[in-house]
Amino acid sequence: MSDDFQQRGGSPWGSPPGGGNGNGSGRGPTPPDIDKIIRELQNKIKNFLPGGSASGGKPVGLILLILVFVWLASGLYRVLPDEQGVVIRFGKFIKTTQPGLNYHIPFPVETVETPKVTKVNRIDIGFRSERDSGFSSGGGVADVPQESLMLTGDENIVNIDFSVFWVIKDAGKFLFKIQDPEGTVKAAAETAMREVIAKSEIQPILTQGRSVIEVETQEIIQSILDDYESGIQITQVQTQKADPPDQVINAFRDVQAARADMERSKNEAEAYANDVIPRARGEAAKILQAAEAYKNQVVAKAEGEASRFVSIYNEYAKAKEVTQERMYLETMEKVLADIEKVIIEKNAGSGVVPYLPLPELNKKGSSN
Repeated sequence: MSDDFQQRGGSPWGSPPGGGNGNGSGRGPTPPDIDKIIRELQNKIKNFLPGGSASGGKPVGLILLILVFVWLASGLYRVLPDEQGVVIRFGKFIKTTQPGLNYHIPFPVETVETPKVTKVNRIDIGFRSERDSGFSSGGGVADVPQESLMLTGDENIVNIDFSVFWVIKDAGKFLFKIQDPEGTVKAAAETAMREVIAKSEIQPILTQGRSVIEVETQEIIQSILDDYESGIQITQVQTQKADPPDQVINAFRDVQAARADMERSKNEAEAYANDVIPRARGEAAKILQAAEAYKNQVVAKAEGEASRFVSIYNEYAKAKEVTQERMYLETMEKVLADIEKVIIEKNAGSGVVPYLPLPELNKKGSSN
């Protein structure tokens, strides 16, 4: 500052009107002495800067203040909704922060990593897609036999390709507990799948048992990663292909076709049996019921005849002639019921034969 400025009281506003201590005018206290504050700050900074001088010290101090402010402001950081903030102090993990505006001690004391925790990552095992392997052949997928060929529990070989989908559930563990997250997930997934396949037979692997294998594999992978404290959550294991090795796939398909024909014939036989057996059982039950009814009928009729014979015998014992006559008449009635009958009186005289045409009379009676 110039000497003229210093002579005016060492203040950018000068002395208050009326002199004195600045309160004589009754207008309130004197404004703060900014120049004095800056000089005191400069003197403090000079004590820490070797070779400092009074001349030109003020611009250096302002620059340092600005740099300190900028350095402190650099500690502000923002965590997006799909991220977690991981605060690192001198290379050591300190804490995780949630989405929003946060603050950390500026670099080089602390730094922040913000990995995406909602992004679903995918790892393919047993094959490589075109985007991963970089080749441009027509198929779009390259097989990796050293990963896909696995031994089953019944000592067959299966060629299985599958994908593992995972997300970050704990960013701090993800960044500091494992060195190669993708490699760790891949190794754990291949180990888990080989363990599950080794306990299964080939037939369910190739047909309806894939969903069970996927669930068991996911559980084993998650258990391994939790033991590592990896901070990774497995969301899905998806089987892409499960076939016999290429060298025997044609023969295996023939076996599968024969097995399918066997199953079809077996199902048709079972359907025929399910149709015939109930019908046969129904016919047998019907015959049994008819026989039982016939038996009951014959027994009842025999009992009735026996009872009738007993009753007739009782009547016969009481009046033999009357009963004989009655039995004769009833028998003749039954015998002659359907025979055309002509009655001739044998004792008729004068050579005239009395004739009674009973059939003709019946016909005339029915016609009338």
